Amino acid sequence: MSDDERGEEKELDLSSPEAVTKYKSAAEIVNKALQLVLSECKPKAKIVDICEKGDSYIREQTGNMYKNVKKKIERGVAFPTCLSVNNTVCHYSPLASDETVLEEGDILKIDMGCHIDGFIAVVGHTHVLQQGPVTGRAADAIAAANTAAEVALRLVKPGKKNQDVTEAIQKVAAAYDCKIVEGVLSHQLKQFVIDGNKVVLSVSNPETRVDDAEFEENEVYAIDIVTSTGEGKPRLLDEKQTTIYKRAVDKSYHLKMKASRFIFSEINQKFPIMPFSARALEEKRARLGLVECVNHELLQPYPVLHEKPGDFVAHIKFTVLLMPNGSDRITSHTLQELQTTTNKTVDDPEIKAWLALPVKTKKKGGGKKKKGKRAEKGEGEAMDVEATNGGGQD
Repeated sequence: MSDDERGEEKELDLSSPEAVTKYKSAAEIVNKALQLVLSECKPKAKIVDICEKGDSYIREQTGNMYKNVKKKIERGVAFPTCLSVNNTVCHYSPLASDETVLEEGDILKIDMGCHIDGFIAVVGHTHVLQQGPVTGRAADAIAAANTAAEVALRLVKPGKKNQDVTEAIQKVAAAYDCKIVEGVLSHQLKQFVIDGNKVVLSVSNPETRVDDAEFEENEVYAIDIVTSTGEGKPRLLDEKQTTIYKRAVDKSYHLKMKASRFIFSEINQKFPIMPFSARALEEKRARLGLVECVNHELLQPYPVLHEKPGDFVAHIKFTVLLMPNGSDRITSHTLQELQTTTNKTVDDPEIKAWLALPVKTKKKGGGKKKKGKRAEKGEGEAMDVEATNGGGQD
């Protein structure tokens, strides 16, 4: 379907039951894909193989849906599976030739997305490759990300502003002696739009500014929280590590190189809207052709960023629907048991008050109050009872 054809159709939001169903179907698939990826994460497993299994699962499951409808419904991977290890912050999804493997004790950040008819569900999760509870500063980073996600879930609701969330998550991270990583954006999601105009900044600073925005009913957001025990100022170390791109639909340029034209034509056919992995392209030709496409801004790169070696980095991402009866977090996964360092508990009255806020406005059998009370304890594990909202636990 062309962009013009999409534009002519009425944009569907959560006031349409069909849109809600498709968001939740995409969420169910991506939650199960995350479960599969976690089951494949073992010492000496190749990262590229795990990423490919995640993407393949999403393609298979979405391919089985809406087969017999008259109008073709686009569906599949909305964001390629990434597996970023230790001080690598994000977007690590290597090419087929990459031999990097996982090791015992690695901190893994998994990030992936699925869409059905352009209705996108994304999820991000942190897991330490070990038996038993996670301890020390690694536990602090994960607990900080999880508590910040719980607070964000309660503040991303109609009438609240994006700046409210930015300030709150920084306060939560500081309670665990961690930093929210700069440059991470939480975007509004719309049909076929993974990076909508309404944005929540991770950290406010003079270099990064976004428009003030108020959340509204029937909107959808991908809330993206990354925490670090380091400075929270990640750096690009090697442009060659970048493998994820998205077509910049508003840009045009007449490419000079034959390899670039070939690759760009293939991208337009296969990936006209959603981010994709260069793994899906022929590797040698892609290496040549992608450079010119990026240099002339036809493609938006998703760079692989790093904190300093030895820093612990954690990532939690979830999709939330702002329904009339409250917020519905549709993607998540249960965390490992966390034992934070002795003085890292949430005692701040303001953070406790945020965690005590209801997620739903309508009572549903009395389960919500219990969750709120447990969340006040400030323990990553106790609060993760909220994660069952996602329905991704098998």
